Parts: sequence; structure tokens; C-alpha cells
Amino acid sequence: MTPPSDLDAKTPGSEPAAAAAAASGAAASPSADDAGPASFVVNIPGIADADLEPEPLDPSQIVSGEPEVTGKVLWESPDGRQLRGIWQITPGVVTDTEANELFVVVSGRATIEVEGGSVLEVGPGDACVLREGDRTRWTVHETLRKAYHISL
Repeated sequence: MTPPSDLDAKTPGSEPAAAAAAASGAAASPSADDAGPASFVVNIPGIADADLEPEPLDPSQIVSGEPEVTGKVLWESPDGRQLRGIWQITPGVVTDTEANELFVVVSGRATIEVEGGSVLEVGPGDACVLREGDRTRWTVHETLRKAYHISL
């Protein structure tokens, strides 16, 4: 197995077909400058085992148990309004007021009750969208780890 690089990305225009089209005078697809930032892939070795930093809960959020939260921001937009990272919580019951968030569960299981709305059962591989301002109650059955994108 080849060890992953820190960043293994292909950008538009680096493909042989794009170079050939440019050389022949054929119309090429929009450049990264025309279409916005390029899409890319980042491999983060051991993400399921990443060392996370403590993010203490406000004691008023804890309903039962002794849940502990850890996390790590992997990317933040220059204006601080977009965050991507890893977040984990150990078993227990907590309340929260949500941000606009999309997350995918890496491991663990939880029930998320949205006040006045749905009851969401989440586990490994589930993608979930939470709406900004929703008041939630998280019952964490097994330590839950998620990869998230938050818009503030």
C-alpha cells in the first residue's frame, strides 16, 4: 500500500486531455478561475482514530450521564463562517441549539430529538442535516464520531 500524501489533488487543466485541447485550439472546459475553486480530495490518514481536543460542555446542557465532547476543526473559511471537522461525544443525554450543519456519522449511535419535530436515529454511514436554531436532545447510545460541515 502506498502511503498517502498530505494533499493528493488534481486541478482542472492538469489532465492530458485538457492540454491536448489547448494545443489544438479546441474549446476547453472552464478554468478554475472561471468556475470558482477546484474540487479536490484530501486523505487524512487515521481519521477514525484522530486525536481530538476537549470541548467541555456547558453543565446546563447535560441531562444525564457524564458525556464528554472532543473535536478538531480541520478547515475554517477565511471569514470564519464555514467549519469542517471531526466531533465526538461519549454516551449520555445532552441538549443543544443547532447551527446549519451537514454531518456523516463515522462511528457510534445516537437518537436526536428535534423539539417540535422529528426523531432522528443516526449510526455509521448516516448523513444528517440539522437546521440552524433547532433545539435538540441527543441521547448518545454508543460513542458517536461525526465528520461535519457547519455554516454560521
